[in-house]
Amino acid sequence: MRPAAHARDAWRTGPTGTAAFRVLNRRAAGTVIQVMEGTQVATFDGWRRPVLRVAGAGLLTATAAIHLDLYLTGYRNIPTIGWLFLLQVIAGFALAAAVLATGNQVVAALGAGFAVATLGGYLLSIWVGLFGFTEVRTTAGIVAGIIEVAAFAVLALLAVTPVPDAQAGGGRGGPIQELDRRLADLPLAQPAIGVLSVVALVLLIVAVAGAGPTATTPSGGTVALKTGNAGGATVLTNATGRTVYWFAADRPGKSNCYGDCASYWPPVTGSPSASGIPGTFGTTSRTDGTKQVTWNGHPLYTYVGDSAPGQANGNNLNLNGGVWHEIVVSG
Repeated sequence: MRPAAHARDAWRTGPTGTAAFRVLNRRAAGTVIQVMEGTQVATFDGWRRPVLRVAGAGLLTATAAIHLDLYLTGYRNIPTIGWLFLLQVIAGFALAAAVLATGNQVVAALGAGFAVATLGGYLLSIWVGLFGFTEVRTTAGIVAGIIEVAAFAVLALLAVTPVPDAQAGGGRGGPIQELDRRLADLPLAQPAIGVLSVVALVLLIVAVAGAGPTATTPSGGTVALKTGNAGGATVLTNATGRTVYWFAADRPGKSNCYGDCASYWPPVTGSPSASGIPGTFGTTSRTDGTKQVTWNGHPLYTYVGDSAPGQANGNNLNLNGGVWHEIVVSG
């Protein structure tokens, strides 16, 4: 064998050659593992972003639809609150469309902020009232609150999930792309989102557990009825001057307003005292045994959207299955 060939073979098979070969082998294996891990991450992010994108847009649409229904069925007549509901509806649908169309991390962050702000407004209206309006516990409110917590979690995760390089395109130097990178690089972002979502859900549970329908006069007590002015008309009111209503969906002497309906339209309960007021006053029994005041056979209610005497925001509302009417006593 020639000396050169012998030296080459010795490098390949000898101790030093074997060690060098193993080092090269390990480096190659490490490169393969890194490539595989990178491929797995890219694949995971590749399907996670579309799922979060569609889910986030859907949740924003759902909460906007609930607020639209509430706006159309009565909240539009509540001062200030009505405009806020309309703004929530417009912003909710617009952000949902933007999230679905772009999947942009900044837009997702805006959607998450909108969801938590909407939830915060609901909690404030339960705890201390908002612009003179105090919210009550209703199924629609609870469902909307849960959806808003979920929307925050999903959209916040979308905001901190980086866009794969293959989808990012060449323009990576603009301000939006820089914001995207900063969102993706936030430390401990995902654990923080989980903690904040749990805290928001706990606050919602505590708020709705402590809220309830507006208190009514206990059965057996006396409720004074009088007249007052609302919108230029003399109408029937309770003792505090709040306008009293009757419900077109009721039957003579029988209330059909329970559950969420009674939360927004608290029954006037007790024994009526209405000296000198035209009409026939009496009572009817509700399913819980309380006595509800009636006028000419119509069970009587107040409306949570009236925050002061002289208001009749519930008049002619088509809400909870029927139209509501104030009781005009005279011209």
